[in-house]
Amino acid sequence: MSSVVSLEQVFGITASCSSLSSSSGLVAYPAGCVVVLLDPNTNKQKHILNSSRKSFSALSFSHDGKLLVTGESGHLPCVRVWDLQGALKAEVQAHKYGVSCVSFSRSDVYVVSVGFQHDMNVNVWDWKKGAVIASNKVSSRVSSISFSDDGSFFVTAGTRHLRFWYLSESAHHRVNSTVPLIGRSALLGDHKNSVFVAVACGRGKAASRTFCLTSSALLCAFSQQRTLELWVHLKVLHLSLCTCHCSCH
Repeated sequence: MSSVVSLEQVFGITASCSSLSSSSGLVAYPAGCVVVLLDPNTNKQKHILNSSRKSFSALSFSHDGKLLVTGESGHLPCVRVWDLQGALKAEVQAHKYGVSCVSFSRSDVYVVSVGFQHDMNVNVWDWKKGAVIASNKVSSRVSSISFSDDGSFFVTAGTRHLRFWYLSESAHHRVNSTVPLIGRSALLGDHKNSVFVAVACGRGKAASRTFCLTSSALLCAFSQQRTLELWVHLKVLHLSLCTCHCSCH
């Protein structure tokens, strides 16, 4: 008689804005120390189990839909890259207290992770080489990350925080050292005290703009020069922004 117990079904979810992702017909979300990969068409689940037993706090699909990056909560958390069969491909331990956001770059070569409020590190990781190549600090809580369409910059959004980050060319060739990550704050004007709950860089014809949602239901559009071009009040009760890798951007 076999003594192996396998997980068949998960009921429940612990997803937040930064821990829900979809790609190639699958929806990924955390439930404690398990990532559920749900196919909504068949209602079937696959699972990724965290051997450290720490709860997953953030996740995101790669842009080709073949990989998943996760962050976890707790002391000395790891950022890990998995395939969709649950095999661990790479990991790095570069935060102290938990990971609030993770994202693959447009090329899927790099992973960006942002630490919890008492950590506040923004790290860029070349996951195939196992090296953090660029890093910096933020002073606000961050809730969302998005890469530009051409991969030349990414944007972090959070509490009184909207910042554009640029990776210098020298950082791409560093393996054994970490360079400072260059960041520039958006020009928020009268919205400097806003809480930005989600961010998405434009795609295709909208690639020159970055779109953000605030907790007060404002949808804002920023130019490549980081200036606020326009905004509209959505008049909705619940706010979110699509972070899936699809054509809706």
